[in-house]
Amino acid sequence: MASARNQCGASVEVIGSIPVDDCWMRDSGPIFRIDAMGHLDAIGLNFNGWGGKQPHANDALVASRVAAHLGLAFTAAGITAEGGAIETGGGGTLLATSSSIVNTNRNMGMTYAQVESALTTAFGASKVIWFKGIAGKDITDDHVDATSRFLKVGEVLVQWPPDAYMDLWSRDARDQYRTLASATDALGAAMKVSKIAGPSREAIRQKSPDFVSSYANYYVCNGAMIAPQFGDEHADAAAKATLAELYHGYAIEQLDIDFIGNGGGGIHCVTQQEPLPIRH
Repeated sequence: MASARNQCGASVEVIGSIPVDDCWMRDSGPIFRIDAMGHLDAIGLNFNGWGGKQPHANDALVASRVAAHLGLAFTAAGITAEGGAIETGGGGTLLATSSSIVNTNRNMGMTYAQVESALTTAFGASKVIWFKGIAGKDITDDHVDATSRFLKVGEVLVQWPPDAYMDLWSRDARDQYRTLASATDALGAAMKVSKIAGPSREAIRQKSPDFVSSYANYYVCNGAMIAPQFGDEHADAAAKATLAELYHGYAIEQLDIDFIGNGGGGIHCVTQQEPLPIRH
C-alpha cells in the first residue's frame, strides 16, 4: 500500500480495508450504473471463483464492500457471472460468451432465456449478442473482453488472429467477428465491426500456452487508453496505430504486462471503471 501510494500520488485513493483473494477486479468488483436521473449505484454478479475453480471467500464480497465504501446502493444480480464475460457499450446492447455464463458451474438450472432476462435487467439493456465461446479450456470458460469490445454504440472491435492460426481460440475470434458482422444492435442497426491484428505467438516475449496476448483487453480512462505490448515489435506498433485511429484524441499508453498475462488476464481484467454521477 505504501508503495502504491508513493507511485500514484495524493490524487489517487488507495483502499486497504477490503481483503481480496486475487487481483481480477473486472470479475469480482461491482458494476456501476447511472439511472435516468443521474444517480449512481452498483450491482454485483455473485462472483463464485469462475465456477468454483479457485478460493474466493474474500473476492465474493468485494463488490458489496466497494459499494459500501463509496456509500452507494448495492443490488445483487439474478445470475452468477463475471464482468469480463459481458461487454456493454451503451444503447441497450450486450456482448456475452455463453460458455462462461450459461454454464452449470455458474447458473445451474437456468435457461438461456432466464440468464438473458437477468442480464438485461441488471445492465439496463434490451438485447444480448451471444457468442458460443469455449468451455473448460481456461479458468474463465472464455471471457469476451479478450476478443470483442465496444468502441461506441453500434461499433465494436475484434482481435483478429494471424491467418495461419487454426487453434480453438483463433477460431473463436473469427466466429465472434462473423457473428457481429451479421448482427444488429438493440436499436435495429447493423453493427459496425473493426479488426485489431493480434500478435505472433512466435514473436512475443512469453511462450507459455496460457499467456493472454490480447490487445483488445485494454482500459479506457480519462483522456487515455492503457494498452499492452508483448514484444512483437511489428504487431505492437500496428496495434498502437489502430487504437490511436479508433480512439482519436486519446493518449495510447502501452505497457509491458507480462506478469499479468502469465496469470491469465490483462489490463481490462484487473480494472473496473467508476463513472461520476451526472449532475443536473
